Amino acid sequence: MNLNQIHNIFFIGIGGIGMSALARYFMNIGKNVAGYDKTRTQLTAELEDLGMEIHFEDDLELIGKPFLNKDNTLIIITPAVPKNHSQWNYFLDKGFEVKKRAEVLGLITKDTFCFAIAGTHGKTTTSSILGHILYESGVDVTAFLGGIVENYNSNLIGNGKTVTVVEADEFDRSFLHLHPNLACITSMDADHLDIYGDVATIEASFIEFANKVKAKDLFVANGLPLEGNTIGINEKADFSAQNIRIENGFYVFDIKTNNELINNIKFGLPGHHNLSNALIAFAMAKSYGVENTKISDALATFKGVRRRFSFQIREEKLVYIDDYAHHPTEINAVYQAVRELYPNKKIVAAFQPHLFSRTKDFVEGFAESLSKFDKIILLDIYPARELPIEGVTSQWLLDKIENANKSLCTKEALLETFKNETAEIYVTIGAGDIGEMVKEIKKILYEKV
Repeated sequence: MNLNQIHNIFFIGIGGIGMSALARYFMNIGKNVAGYDKTRTQLTAELEDLGMEIHFEDDLELIGKPFLNKDNTLIIITPAVPKNHSQWNYFLDKGFEVKKRAEVLGLITKDTFCFAIAGTHGKTTTSSILGHILYESGVDVTAFLGGIVENYNSNLIGNGKTVTVVEADEFDRSFLHLHPNLACITSMDADHLDIYGDVATIEASFIEFANKVKAKDLFVANGLPLEGNTIGINEKADFSAQNIRIENGFYVFDIKTNNELINNIKFGLPGHHNLSNALIAFAMAKSYGVENTKISDALATFKGVRRRFSFQIREEKLVYIDDYAHHPTEINAVYQAVRELYPNKKIVAAFQPHLFSRTKDFVEGFAESLSKFDKIILLDIYPARELPIEGVTSQWLLDKIENANKSLCTKEALLETFKNETAEIYVTIGAGDIGEMVKEIKKILYEKV
């Protein structure tokens, strides 16, 4: 398929974080873009502000006339769309060109120098840091991201034609559609067991992705069973962060490679997981040929990604952090980061589990990671694309949490619950619609000051 011959692009699930980045890209290069999503969100409002027509009912009558011409229209779908979706089935029945988001990313990046960022955790932050480094260093780059980068208020960085940065998503084996020149794997923890079935199958898929590049062009976190450039924190590796300290709320550290020592790198995102993400981005940019000083300057100015350890309030006596974490490893990383910054303060965390299947598969891990907070408030499970699983409930998870300071709470009651809490540190965690409550939570907490 030749994208140059396509004028109209219709997205089914346009409000998804990855889908919306593609929508922005196609609008930037002059395509006519519209789409459907089932829910209005801050993200769909931002797309509408850019001039995209979006509707929220699965109704054939709402498809704009230009998008009914199959000769110059491409339909892009997300795996989250149900098989009985009437608009999707209409386009299939009429013989339209219908492609998954990952396939389209593969087409766009095929003729570029492609950086592909894979891993169960850290994809969005690592690819955002890398996109920022390359853009700030003058590289002709476009970065397609799974989060809104605070520096740009967008999930798309740049408008370049020769270099791309993409998240290589393991869900549905999407990353196998990509054609990377440089690739990394940040982590290979079990996830998406509803798709893969077991850990061995996930690892096999990551290995298949890794084999798309030579070992010299692959960057991997220390300890992964892969051949490539290793990345480590305070340990022996091809790229190692050492002499780590905190100064004025920033990490300052040195990077030791096999042949040099780069001193006093400054980076503002808390948590050793974010240090690792920054180190991988540094290594990949350096391998592409970007100078050390340009990489260092960009790292110091990176402000973070919306909903990735995102400070909503950062006062002396009141802190509110929002994070997208939806896996036990990610929740552990959030806890490590917040406890490192605030070692002696009470931390109240509200968690909205994401997917019945993930809750079932990792219930023991969730219970252990959530128990670490001083108080945990548990919301109902956000179903996303799934139907309920018998016996898999937030109450089931709550019963396994070994912390007496725990409670169930409806989403509607969360504001009042936070209002009545006595703590200096508040954290909201989850990949569901808890993120839509951030503005209201921020307002309620500010009233307490």
